[in-house]
Amino acid sequence: MSEIDFGRLLTAMITPFDREGNVDYAQAEKLAHHLVETGTDTIVVCGTTGESPTLSWDEEYQLFSVVRQAIAGKAKVMAGTGSNSTSEAIEATQKAAHLGLDGTLQVTPYYNKPPQEGMYQHFKAIAEAAPELPILLYNVPSRTGCKLEPETVARLAQIPSIIGIKEATGDLDQASQIRALTPAEFAIYSGDDSLTLPLLAVGAKGVVSVASHLAGNQLQAMMQLFTAGKVQEALQIHIQLFPLFKSLFLTSNPIPLKLALRLVGLDTGVVRSPLVMGNADLEAKLKIVLEKVGIIT
Repeated sequence: MSEIDFGRLLTAMITPFDREGNVDYAQAEKLAHHLVETGTDTIVVCGTTGESPTLSWDEEYQLFSVVRQAIAGKAKVMAGTGSNSTSEAIEATQKAAHLGLDGTLQVTPYYNKPPQEGMYQHFKAIAEAAPELPILLYNVPSRTGCKLEPETVARLAQIPSIIGIKEATGDLDQASQIRALTPAEFAIYSGDDSLTLPLLAVGAKGVVSVASHLAGNQLQAMMQLFTAGKVQEALQIHIQLFPLFKSLFLTSNPIPLKLALRLVGLDTGVVRSPLVMGNADLEAKLKIVLEKVGIIT
């Protein structure tokens, strides 16, 4: 297993765009600073929340470099270099290693729906092609159409550079089975903010978060309280933030998040087609929630 500690709070960072839909690298740098200053341990660049399906590889590589330079020595940077093409994922992962990033997030191959053996061989090949770079698996069947089964995760956990999994199945039984089948040092991260606290109770380490753009310090405090045995205090933070967790998925992520960030004064621009910006009704709902949880007054 890798000795790199990615911490408890990983933020799946959005990609800022200008009004014409171009990547706003200056704003990305500012956002990275904001995240580190508000509790983030590791920034995940170009994941689903970062609208990776609409980014070119050149844009992604530049984002990797910009964020790495912006927060050097302050937090870790994990690159979303997954693909449903094994050779493409290998090339991108090797590039991330060359750029000096700390790790990669590898999503299950979407659309082509490989069987379990296919997914095992896919991730094994990526790990062997860039063994110096820790890999966090990403299990999100609602988006990819395929699910890594706990037994396959256990096999992959035997590969030294595969250090953990982002579990976004929404299934506590799945997470419990993974915990039972993998070494204690294999890190399980919640892929859903609303399930972070329950997953901690079944052996997760932390969360790859969307809400941390807005409530990073609170999420970090919740996890530290739980780890310290202060479960009721952690629960109070979870209950307070729960409306926020749900509101950020009223429509496709990251549409609500970009609108919410604008409401708190962090304008990260538009979303790229085929996504569309939220309407006035969504904005009104988000404003009510942000006021309710105390993020804006």
